[in-house]
Amino acid sequence: MVVTRVVGILGGMGPAAGADFVRLFVEACAGLMRARGEPVRDQAFPEHWLAQVPVPDRTGAIDSATPGAHQPLEPMLQALGRLAALGSRAVAIACNTAHAWHGTLQARFPHIELLHVAREVSAHLAAEGVRDVALMATEGTYRIGLYEHAMADAGLRCHLPLADERRQLMRGIYDGVKAGDMALAEACFSEVALQLGRRHGDVAIVMGCTEIPLGLQGSAAVGGLRLVDPARVLACALANRAYDMPSSPA
Repeated sequence: MVVTRVVGILGGMGPAAGADFVRLFVEACAGLMRARGEPVRDQAFPEHWLAQVPVPDRTGAIDSATPGAHQPLEPMLQALGRLAALGSRAVAIACNTAHAWHGTLQARFPHIELLHVAREVSAHLAAEGVRDVALMATEGTYRIGLYEHAMADAGLRCHLPLADERRQLMRGIYDGVKAGDMALAEACFSEVALQLGRRHGDVAIVMGCTEIPLGLQGSAAVGGLRLVDPARVLACALANRAYDMPSSPA
């Protein structure tokens, strides 16, 4: 009999990314079962809960630190409280920029292991022998240095897009994926990814916003690039926690 722990997913940022994270988590669980030589059965999947709540814009909140309804911390705390009440032992945040509040959330719920996406990704890449990384993300993620700090700790060099490329990424995220215009999203994201590849050579490109992989799904334009999906790495880490295993490279 497979023994599992209850885990949670803090989503809603945006809703499509939260729903897709569940898919990645289920795939990771099935992969663990196969790796352990166990049959993939419905009953062997761990109990997992998705808290899909409306959360104010994270980048906008980082730009304006004044208190108010535009701040995302309170709804995230409420959602994490619900996941805790359901018995979640480990929780993944299905949003990169929301990790700006990771320390506060973890301090308020010390009995839950709140996974940190940038640390999981950095450890995963370092274990694979990667040394140079280019980062596609939101302005909020760049401003808090989320990945830069974690990658430096792991011995990785992190290359950032130019200012106009950052604006292109934000357009793809907000006017593209969040608005349902996936063609625009693919055009914006692929252009920036190709520029990073030309400028930095054979580099791992981290898609550090959960909307970016959604916009690049099936894109032939970036077929020759090494794209890293942090959501997939984080989903694998959460699956390891669900089966009470130490985190391992995805």
